[in-house]
Amino acid sequence: MLLYAVADIHGKPEKLSLIKKNIREHKPDMLVVAGDITNYLHPARTIEIMKGMPIPVLAVRGNSDFPMVETLISESSTISSLHLQKFFSEGITFTGIGGTIPLPFRSKVSFREKRIVEKMVSKLEQHSVIVVHPPPFGVLDRVFGRFHAGSRILYAMIIQHQPVLCICGHIHEDVGSGFIGKTLIVNCSIGKTGAGALIKFNSRKKPSVIFLED
Repeated sequence: MLLYAVADIHGKPEKLSLIKKNIREHKPDMLVVAGDITNYLHPARTIEIMKGMPIPVLAVRGNSDFPMVETLISESSTISSLHLQKFFSEGITFTGIGGTIPLPFRSKVSFREKRIVEKMVSKLEQHSVIVVHPPPFGVLDRVFGRFHAGSRILYAMIIQHQPVLCICGHIHEDVGSGFIGKTLIVNCSIGKTGAGALIKFNSRKKPSVIFLED
């Protein structure tokens, strides 16, 4: 399975066009969007474009996506919300958490973060991919290249449960990949000059990642 992972579209037409171009060129099986799909204004317009993507779309909300984005996604037959849900494909379980609360030098997925993360943990299987908007604390979460701003509870969850892959975004300036134990972390933000990441993955091999250029 070839995943095309992006985050931080912010409703920008040029970013949506870039995603379509990369889908045509690289022919991934699935598009995974790790939040900040829209930019507060006119979310229905952006979601309508996302509905027209030529491959299935899995998504979670970010901090710039109002709760109504969840409703718009739920009304679509081509976009699946991963917020505390399971999605199965080729022996792999996808799940996630929608939303983010940016705080100075840290991020939380919600006000009741620990409880929400525990609910996501209940969805994990042997071969699981989690999709969240903020990175885990200390990994691909540096603001201004210096200050870590990720989620501490997310980091603790990954340490304990070791999902195979965590796809995230939010921190535009720290795109890349890294590991927490055996878990591959991919910050696939396209908010600055990124174009997303291609992740080759199946239930029998470790995932590998290539970052695309804008």
